[in-house]
Amino acid sequence: MTAALKTPVEAIPCLTGAEAKRVAETEYRQLVELISTFGVEDWKRSTDCPGWDVDTMLRHLLGAMQANASIRENVHQLRAGNRWAKQHSASVTDGLSAIQVIERQTLGPDRLGPAITDNWPRALRGRFMVPGPIRRLVRIPAETPAGKERWTLGFLLDVIYTRDTWMHRIDLSRAVGRPVHTTADHDGRIIADVVADWSRRHRQPFTLQLTGPAGGTFTAAAGGPPVTRDAIEFARTVSGREQGHGLLATQVPF
Repeated sequence: MTAALKTPVEAIPCLTGAEAKRVAETEYRQLVELISTFGVEDWKRSTDCPGWDVDTMLRHLLGAMQANASIRENVHQLRAGNRWAKQHSASVTDGLSAIQVIERQTLGPDRLGPAITDNWPRALRGRFMVPGPIRRLVRIPAETPAGKERWTLGFLLDVIYTRDTWMHRIDLSRAVGRPVHTTADHDGRIIADVVADWSRRHRQPFTLQLTGPAGGTFTAAAGGPPVTRDAIEFARTVSGREQGHGLLATQVPF
């Protein structure tokens, strides 16, 4: 790799606005395309998320879409998720996911797939109709691997929901044995944003070479120790799905 091909992390723009909407829409469409390939035997296959099979993961994703599409549903899920978390001494994030799964447990594959197809456009519209000042000024509590944080609403709507969908699409592809087709324009943009977030969290110099169509070479400060990984495996590692060592032990919220 030549220096011209290296991307300083400070040069990676935040994923916001029209670009964030385009990436989110593409991700939703790719999820629906993947689901359309599932056979009857695929819905109960285990995923990389402990205790979740394909069916369960899709109920979570549908719940998130419905919350994004409706303020009323969003408020309901937050209240119910908080109650579940207190009852089970768990995090609010776990409580929210649990409620999304529990309340959609009667949906079989014949209804779950079509429901996701019907709801993602509403979720996209709901996420990106929130005015800019509210996105920037409203702060919400979040529980992350690094501890409790406060995110702007814009970060949650523009970035986290798309990361979550993207990572679960990877989980689902692995569970059912489908190849993960990645591109620099879409998957590479999501991963570059993850790299920038990861860098801000550990604040150490590095040279990170990510291989594959969604990869690239990224640097911080004077370069630091070289790290080479497949781009998808890097994302899976910093998401906590695989154990990371050194700088890769620093996790990023998805």
